[in-house]
Amino acid sequence: MSDNRLPDDRLPDDRTPDSGLLGDKAATALAGTTPLPAGLRRLVGPYLGRQRWFAGSGEPGSLDVVDSRLLPSDVAQASLWWAVVEAEGVRYQLLIGQRPDGEPAEFLSGREGSVLGSDDGSYFYDAALDPELSLGLLAMISDGAHTAERVRPITAEQSNTSLVYDDRIILKVFRRLMDGPNPDVEVTVALASNGFEHVAHPVAAWRGSVGSSDAPVDLMFAQEFLAGASEGWALALTSLRDFYSAVVDDPAESGGDFASEAGRLGRVTARMHLSLADIYGVDHSTLAADGWARLLDDVERRLAPVLDAGAPALAERAGAVLARLRAVRDPGPAIRVHGDYHLGQVMRTDTGWYVLDFEGEPARALDDRQRASSPLKDVTGMVRSLQYAARFVLRERTDSELDRLQVRADAWEVHNREAFLLGYHSTPDIDGVLPDGEVIDAVAAAYELDKALYEVDYERAYRPDWVDIPTDAVARIVGRLSS
Repeated sequence: MSDNRLPDDRLPDDRTPDSGLLGDKAATALAGTTPLPAGLRRLVGPYLGRQRWFAGSGEPGSLDVVDSRLLPSDVAQASLWWAVVEAEGVRYQLLIGQRPDGEPAEFLSGREGSVLGSDDGSYFYDAALDPELSLGLLAMISDGAHTAERVRPITAEQSNTSLVYDDRIILKVFRRLMDGPNPDVEVTVALASNGFEHVAHPVAAWRGSVGSSDAPVDLMFAQEFLAGASEGWALALTSLRDFYSAVVDDPAESGGDFASEAGRLGRVTARMHLSLADIYGVDHSTLAADGWARLLDDVERRLAPVLDAGAPALAERAGAVLARLRAVRDPGPAIRVHGDYHLGQVMRTDTGWYVLDFEGEPARALDDRQRASSPLKDVTGMVRSLQYAARFVLRERTDSELDRLQVRADAWEVHNREAFLLGYHSTPDIDGVLPDGEVIDAVAAAYELDKALYEVDYERAYRPDWVDIPTDAVARIVGRLSS
């Protein structure tokens, strides 16, 4: 097979990874089948139920091993198992280390949830935590073009597992697998190939067939690591904490004013949309013909229960709100979008903002993530994130401070929302992918409402203590539209 490396001076001509990215060593690693030991198979279900990236709740009722391999390893007394299992209709990629029974390795200290257990003289664990085994993964998927001396996992909870090599390269191990190209790989490589400079440069990708299916699946993706970068969420929280503690009441006068960064981020967002439109095209009909009605049907289905529970005074006005939104006949063009755009998906470096993670919202089906949408989906996603940040920092303060600081939270949100939107809308040519001015506010409100309702479902499932943030936002958006 051809070389799977993506060096600085060459990206695939078709801008998307294909089977040609799978190099000889990675292809050899996927050749043949090595059944998991029976004892190990019994340990997989309970382990899966403990993982943050598992979509179910608790141990799955049924589990099938779709594919498994014993990957090559030069580590003495350690083996590396690769497996794909299916549980409750979803496929997951596993990397499992095996070592002889005895004192657990130091890297497992405090990470008991990542240990599968022992069987037949060996103990099994998440191999992503094993620096010796993890070092071999990078060399394998890059056909030896990239090696490293050190590797560390990113320990923050997320839907995938990421490994950082020598602070130069980050390797993402996709946990939930999907048929066809993973949008994160597809879109990142396409943007980099198109000259968009605000994505981390692709290094290598591992794609292969799984089980009896011939459909290629993206398994791992390596990119440039943005050393020294700061996450947009962390920067926003720092700005808010400075402002909440300051003697001034105007966020523009606070030492940690975030507005200039919000404006820069707005311009980067607009350039991302223009690049995506150039790559994937602009659809001027589908959204009006089908997508807009489908969006509003989905909003209507989810809206009533949230308002009935959290804002019953507004529930009876929801019908008028939806009627106003349905009166929009042309919601504008549709393009390929990021799909899950928020402050946690952008990083600030010395050279500017970078956009990460193009997988889309993990709770949505792949078809929904790939479907063209209004760019306002991303714009309102970032707007929602600014409001989330302001409310999140409020939760750190005492009850006696809340009345005073609520005013500041609103001021910070409006100040940075306006800066972001000004940066976005002032970017040359961006109007060409947006709705007409007379309906743009209504279209933006619909996408903002859709995002807030998505957040309600997410928080109920994973962080119920946070659910008041999006439910309050739903009430506020409906109130604004109905006034």
